Amino acid sequence: MKIEVSHVNHPNWKDVTVQSAVPAGLKKLQELSQNIYWVWNYEVTDLFREIDSEIFADAGENPVLFLQKIDLDTLEKIEQNKEFMKKLDNVYANFRNYMDVKPDAKKPSIAYFSMEYGLTDILKIYSGGLGVLAGDYLKEASDCNIDLTAVGFLYTYGYFKQSLSMDGQQIAEYEKQQFNTLPLEQLKDENGNPLTVEVPYPDRTVYAYVWKVAVGRISLYLLDTENEMNSEFDRSITHTLYGGDWENRIKQEVLLGIGGILTLKKLGIQKQVYHCNEGHAAFINVQRLADYIADGLTFDQALEVVRASSLYTTHTPVPAGHDAFDEGLFYKYMKDYPEKLTISWGDFINIGRESSDSNEKFSMSVFACNTAQEVNGVSWLHGKVSRNMFQNIWQGYFPEELHVGYVTNGVHMPTWTASEWKKLYAKTFADNFLGDQSNAKIWESIYSVSDEKIWETRVQLKTKLVNYVKAKYKDNWLKNQGDPSRIVSVLEKINPNALTIGFARRFATYKRAHLLFTDLERLEKIVNNPQQPVQFLFAGKAHPADGGGQGLIKRIVEISRMPQFLGKIIFLENYDMRLARRLVSGVDIWLNTPTRPLEASGTSGEKTLMNGILNFSVLDGWWLEGYVKGAGWALTEKRTFENQAYQDQLDAATIYGMLENEIVPLYYAKNSKGYSPEWVQYIKNSIAKIAPHYTTKRMLDDYIERFYSKLAKRSQFIQANNFAKAKEIAAWKQNVAEKWDSIEVVSIDVPEKLNIAPEVGEAYIVNMVLDVKDLDKESIGVECVVVSQDKDSKAKIDAIEEFSLIKTEGSKLYFSLTQRLERGGAFKFSFRMFPKNSDLPHRQDFCYVRWI
Repeated sequence: MKIEVSHVNHPNWKDVTVQSAVPAGLKKLQELSQNIYWVWNYEVTDLFREIDSEIFADAGENPVLFLQKIDLDTLEKIEQNKEFMKKLDNVYANFRNYMDVKPDAKKPSIAYFSMEYGLTDILKIYSGGLGVLAGDYLKEASDCNIDLTAVGFLYTYGYFKQSLSMDGQQIAEYEKQQFNTLPLEQLKDENGNPLTVEVPYPDRTVYAYVWKVAVGRISLYLLDTENEMNSEFDRSITHTLYGGDWENRIKQEVLLGIGGILTLKKLGIQKQVYHCNEGHAAFINVQRLADYIADGLTFDQALEVVRASSLYTTHTPVPAGHDAFDEGLFYKYMKDYPEKLTISWGDFINIGRESSDSNEKFSMSVFACNTAQEVNGVSWLHGKVSRNMFQNIWQGYFPEELHVGYVTNGVHMPTWTASEWKKLYAKTFADNFLGDQSNAKIWESIYSVSDEKIWETRVQLKTKLVNYVKAKYKDNWLKNQGDPSRIVSVLEKINPNALTIGFARRFATYKRAHLLFTDLERLEKIVNNPQQPVQFLFAGKAHPADGGGQGLIKRIVEISRMPQFLGKIIFLENYDMRLARRLVSGVDIWLNTPTRPLEASGTSGEKTLMNGILNFSVLDGWWLEGYVKGAGWALTEKRTFENQAYQDQLDAATIYGMLENEIVPLYYAKNSKGYSPEWVQYIKNSIAKIAPHYTTKRMLDDYIERFYSKLAKRSQFIQANNFAKAKEIAAWKQNVAEKWDSIEVVSIDVPEKLNIAPEVGEAYIVNMVLDVKDLDKESIGVECVVVSQDKDSKAKIDAIEEFSLIKTEGSKLYFSLTQRLERGGAFKFSFRMFPKNSDLPHRQDFCYVRWI
């Protein structure tokens, strides 16, 4: 027999997860590791760090993975350490005191749906600002004791890890998450098998496992399709965040919306308000409608119920940022739902179109607007932009009349404030500070802190940042950027004493990361002034499909490698929550240069407020509301040039000028103690006058006041007595709709002089007679709308006056309006007829309008 060179069969590997053996006395430590309460309570992570700081760092500061890595002998020794065990008991007691508080029954209960959540860098289910905002929101809901349940996805790979090639090109790497090393619990059924949600897809069922993340007192349920019950085609639904083509996107949105509601049903969870965070989750209202109809309501009645309890928050200021699907693709995945909703296919797809019976795509945002009573943007300016963006949904009304409101985003103060500042605030502010963060009076105590202490805290955190950058990026730079001598030179030139400016965010072209590099000679003089050195730290990812954003990164990397900018312009790759925490606590200035008004809110600058960092930004998003003179700097919101390239050049020159003449000299106006008293005053002003208004505590309070309480109250009103009001309003709308076109304008009597030469100060009487046939006489209103033209020749409402109903004769209604002209100018006026019902939440709820 011939002896082969190699004769080996394949190994038969079997998966096994060895559970960490934690001594009985440390079970409290294990319980703490499973709740990400530790993300915003540093006392908990300090316990793990004290056991073994090197292993904790090697575990990515992940307590779950740390307990798997640490050996049993070490844990048993720790168990015998009385001092440590006393600390553990104290921390655990605080945790249990926090957790055991029952939800506040006086506040509405909420179901919250989002495609991503930025809770911690170790749980890769977020990509950027939208996710971090959602994560902060859950933490604040926990702190405020809100009865809130959230739904999202547990991604197999999550968003990509960023690295750079030798020439500065972004490389996207997707790393598989190891679920057993994360603070997760897989839900099981009564037989101990994985709890499974069956989600209907065309001609098949997709099966999703359900995992739970404990976010303090809040439960976040995550759906996962990576299981053998699904085909390869469907397992990938929850593989990556915002990955794949449009078909994968609609599959994800079906799972989040339809599957999300089915998950809550399976868990027996019902809430008063259903909050759709961005249009990705809009299909929640498809399933909710289907459920109410299956229980016996008509479509119109079910729509009243669903609307009354729905809030849609948009984060995107441009139409192109809103998901919309071709009818063919939409039909493929949603063809079975018209039957469930008892409506036609045309009626169904029209709910997602601005213009009925058109060839428009099905817009998730339009559908959300049409099925939610309340809609909001995420800053004052974004609310205004959203009203303009959505105006075609409610034709007949001007943007300024629309019900679209706003709540300016905030950040979770305990998560984003460095422990050094937390300790300072704990000593300085009132005892109830964390529970009353929106109280600006409390924050004014920062003025009582010595300038030296403020400066010392800032220097300490900047030194931490510089050390972090040197330790974290040395190996990567040596590996990816070649020329070790240049890398060593960069590391040596990073100066902890230099004015350090940070620019970190998603790299999209509208954020204008290129502005700083418009004039390299001028920039070179700024960064290389030996008496007043300046350095810039850049970080951020561009979407893998965004060539423009990737080009910006490449250009910045190229400039950073020029001899004159070595160690002065630095790009830090793989921007995530861990790096963000270092940057928003360690730099001196946070720079933001978006094209106005494309920054819906922008929360990265808000994170810096609590850490004594000053903002230098365009007056866009939150900074338009937040800017206070003497507490930061602003580029004007006014546009000088229509040509964007010219405007960019002007804005760049303005940035250079403010740095050269104002910002850099202020920072270096140091006294004998080594700091600038004027700079410290800016820091104190920023903390006292701006910070209290941009926490998620204020944000959540706003949501409760402006939307949640209103929706909860109306939802109860609509559903009472077996949905009596829902049935009544639906019947009324049906009746008005059927007879709307038959309403006859019998006469309009407009004074001739009003049409020819009206004069200021005179009063004019307009009379109108309508024949409403057999329609309820209280169901119709008429008003005079007066408009003028703004500087862009757009119609702007000048006045709206409603006619008085002065008498009725049979089916005829006699209206009269006395109009007094208060000022001169060129105006247009017209008359508008609309349905009236005191039970409607707002006029756009029943958008029937006839111009007369």
